[in-house]
Amino acid sequence: MNFVLAILNPVRDFIDQGGPVLWVLFAACFLLWALILERLWYVRITWPRRARAVIQTWTARDDCNSWRAKRIREALVSEVRLQLHAMLPLIQVLVALCPLLGLLGTVLGMIGVFEVIAISGNDDAQAMARGVYRATIPTMAGLVVALTGIYFTVQLKRVASRETSRLQDRLTLHAQANAGVMP
Repeated sequence: MNFVLAILNPVRDFIDQGGPVLWVLFAACFLLWALILERLWYVRITWPRRARAVIQTWTARDDCNSWRAKRIREALVSEVRLQLHAMLPLIQVLVALCPLLGLLGTVLGMIGVFEVIAISGNDDAQAMARGVYRATIPTMAGLVVALTGIYFTVQLKRVASRETSRLQDRLTLHAQANAGVMP
């Protein structure tokens, strides 16, 4: 229990310093990482079974070379592409949203600093510096979340494209082998 409190107390203090926008940023970060982990699970666990099923469906066909068969192969590849790229647009939106939320927090924090200046005057430089420091915390948090999200988004897109190409190649090679044509 003390271990959990030792972790949660600094996080709570950090969020309190950064303002209420950090709660929204935290929710976006949680959703972003839930989607990234779901995609990683899909690629590592679910995708190999799905790929085998598509290949078995294709190899069980008697006709792999007619115009209709080629359209069916294109439809299978297109369906797989959609499954592999699912959630990636939403992940990209969240990655782009995080720095914007950080900037929103900074603007709101700076408004608070300007209110303090307007009320008490501008003779307390230390109070202004603390306010500016607190105002920049959301920007930093938003950028950190976005940078980590960008890395995994690029990796997931690369894996999805690679796996789609591999499946398409395997289906095409099987069709050519059935036709007696080898590349």
